[in-house]
Amino acid sequence: MTPFLRRHRELRGSGAAAQARQEVRGIIDEALLAGLTVRRRDEEDALLVTCELVTNAVRHTRGPCSLDLAVRHDGIDIDVTDHSPEPPRPRTPDPSGALGGYGWLLVSRLADDLSIRPVNGDGKTVHAHICTG
Repeated sequence: MTPFLRRHRELRGSGAAAQARQEVRGIIDEALLAGLTVRRRDEEDALLVTCELVTNAVRHTRGPCSLDLAVRHDGIDIDVTDHSPEPPRPRTPDPSGALGGYGWLLVSRLADDLSIRPVNGDGKTVHAHICTG
């Protein structure tokens, strides 16, 4: 299905997650103005998934990452591409919160579809789909 709206953004550094959230809010605002239905819960899920994927890409890989968003009639596609071929690894969550470990678990529960594909042998794209409406 052809995307209704698309956005692409190169991200790096400590402000990457905030920039990514801004992109998600912007594309959802455009979708709403165009008459598409995006529930508040779906928007929140897309914000959390995007923030987590971008934060992990910036924290655990070298170089910048890119964010590609696409709004389709059935949902929001979130693609985060980085320069590490290593897939995300689930970790045992730290109950104190000090060491994290909740990110991939959170993404796995919120995304309706989640996949990882290699990019040019020296990177990967993590794809998440959030169903809307």
